This record gives sequence, structure tokens and C-alpha cells, in this order.
Amino acid sequence: MPRPTNTAQRREQIVRGLLRIMAVRGYEGASIAAVARAARVAPGLVHYHFADKQEILVALVDVVARELVGRVARRVGGASGPRTGVDAFLEALVAPDPPDAPALACWLAIASEAPRLPAVRRAFDRAVAALVRQLEQLVRLALEPARAPRARAIAAELVTAAHGELLLAAAAPSARPRGSAAASLRAIAAGLLDVPTPAAPPA
Repeated sequence: MPRPTNTAQRREQIVRGLLRIMAVRGYEGASIAAVARAARVAPGLVHYHFADKQEILVALVDVVARELVGRVARRVGGASGPRTGVDAFLEALVAPDPPDAPALACWLAIASEAPRLPAVRRAFDRAVAALVRQLEQLVRLALEPARAPRARAIAAELVTAAHGELLLAAAAPSARPRGSAAASLRAIAAGLLDVPTPAAPPA
């Protein structure tokens, strides 16, 4: 009976090699040779499993998105209800634990590459849409029933705000106090979620 192949493990090993390089050098600085060294495989093995560097990047989108969804789920799992769950979700996006820092740096690098690389843009679009859907479920539960139809729009606005906070923190770290992003997002969420439904006009 033939032994099972280790193709999936090798591919993930190579993808994580790209993650480590991109976290420090960005996509342009991640040559196949550098990725191979970071993955501890021969360059020929990289070419065997992936057609080119862009194909590795597309696979990296899925890996980083999967880990981001897992981090969000862990934070939200400790929340006391949907409203605090929204805050926990946003905090997971902008205040990752230290081991998540390389993945966060890659997430921002992927976002910068997505507009010019169609395959990467499609993968990134799917990943962000999944985040919005995940947050939408919490937002819908946190809203008054009359405002539930706004859940998807509010979730999209909050994810957009979180990405803006991440970009500013990476590009201009001195512009905001360290750790202020989560507090700002909580305030934005409060403004979007806690607005009471206007009373009906008198008959």
C-alpha cells in the first residue's frame, strides 16, 4: 500500500516561509530563494509545489485568514454577550497577542498587494467578506430588532475602521498612543450599535 504524500504539509511549510519573510521584508523582498531558506526546503521544492511566488501568496491569504478567524473566535468565546462580543471581535483584529504579530504584518502586506494582483485580490476579498459575515452575526444580535436590517452595513463599517486603524498603526506608529486602536473602535461600535430607534411620530 503506497505511503500517503506530505504535499499538504510541505505546501503549508512553504507558505509559512513566505509569511516569515513578508513580515520583515514585504512581498517584493520575498524571493523564492529567501522563502526556501525560511521554510528550510530546497528552492526546487518550492517550484515543485507552486507555479510562482504569487501562487504562494494566494495560499498565504487563506492561512492568515484562517488564523485570524481562530483568534477572533477565541476572543469572542470569552465575551458575556453579543454586545461585548462585538468589542472582543474588534479587539482581536487590532490588538493581537504577540505571537500573531508576523501574521498581522502579512495581512497588511497582502492588502497592499491585492489591488494590483487579481488572484490575490479575489482571495483577500473572500477573506474580508468572511470576517464581515462573522461580525454581522454578532451585530445583528446586539441591535434592537428594528435596526437588525442594518447589521451587515454596520459590520462592514466596523471591519473597514479596524483595517484603517491597523494601517495607521503600521505606517505611522507615533500618530496614535499605543493600544488606543481598540478603544477607538469600541467608541465607534457604541455609536453605531447603541443609537436608540427613533420614536414613531404621533398619529
